Amino acid sequence: MKPLIWIVLFIAVAVGAVGWGSDSWQQLSPVPKIWVDRKIDVSQTPSPSDFEAEKPEVNLPEIDPSNLWKHVEILAGERDGERDRSFTRDYIYQQLEALGLSPKLQSFDRGINIFAERKGTDRTTGTILVGAHYDTVLNSPGADDNATGVAVVLEVARLLASRPTSRTLQVVFFDREEIGLLGSLAFTGNAARLKDLQGAIVLDMVGYACHTSGCQRYPEGLTVAPFLDAAGVTSPDKGEFITVVGDAEHPLLLGTFSKSGKTGLPPVVALPVPLKGILTPDVLRSDHAPFWYKGVGAVLVTDTANLRSPHYHQSSDTLANIDRPFFIGSAQIVVNATAKLLEMRS
Repeated sequence: MKPLIWIVLFIAVAVGAVGWGSDSWQQLSPVPKIWVDRKIDVSQTPSPSDFEAEKPEVNLPEIDPSNLWKHVEILAGERDGERDRSFTRDYIYQQLEALGLSPKLQSFDRGINIFAERKGTDRTTGTILVGAHYDTVLNSPGADDNATGVAVVLEVARLLASRPTSRTLQVVFFDREEIGLLGSLAFTGNAARLKDLQGAIVLDMVGYACHTSGCQRYPEGLTVAPFLDAAGVTSPDKGEFITVVGDAEHPLLLGTFSKSGKTGLPPVVALPVPLKGILTPDVLRSDHAPFWYKGVGAVLVTDTANLRSPHYHQSSDTLANIDRPFFIGSAQIVVNATAKLLEMRS
């Protein structure tokens, strides 16, 4: 995850929430409304026309918290050098093999992605991809960035690898995100890999929450739209929500996430970004961005990184600083949304 993304991201959120009061902003095109699960202001709720007709409720599989945490424990540790990344690749590969998948290593200049798929029952309905990067910056154990993301993708694979669904499921683990999105650029650079792809879900830091007033930061003078936390209290200054960032051209992905929370799970803040991020280029600093520029709908699921966590890209990004209930809840939200998307037929 790159350090400036969240400053511009939350400027976009804040401006969409408070309006265009500043002359300096009025020269830009308006940013779409943000969508927040369990919002107070119902006028911001997406209309039914924003999405496909509601599908019958999917029987949602439940994650195994101990299994999820086992992955993070094993993965946490610096993954910048080739030796450490090779260990991580071997672990991911073995986990996928044990699930009955047939993982493939996809080499590119300076790195190797890991790919696997489970075919759907209806080849005409396309594919949903779930991915996360597995490398770290130098001198950081990367427990949140991005062992949490990798662990959730592995749990998605475990729960859905043997589950028949209309759509095909693909899982991808990207290498070298931290030095320029090299893995996702290599993946999307092959047109054959994007054929029939109906959406990509990219996870980048989903395990850190903060619970004291003021711990969630925003650009000075701007605020987000109010929403309710798990206790039913308005608390936008606390970092207890999961954020889903998507291109405004593909609202179905964001809508599915905003409807995938349940009581006891973290609130979902869904942010549609217009014009593929042209007005907010710093929202392009994770592995969802290359999909946008290939015309594929994609979302980034994140805990907002350095606008919340003091451990971002630091040696303190350790297991001790993962908020386990928040992490488990965020993982369940991703599983819920993925399962629903896989059952859709158009």
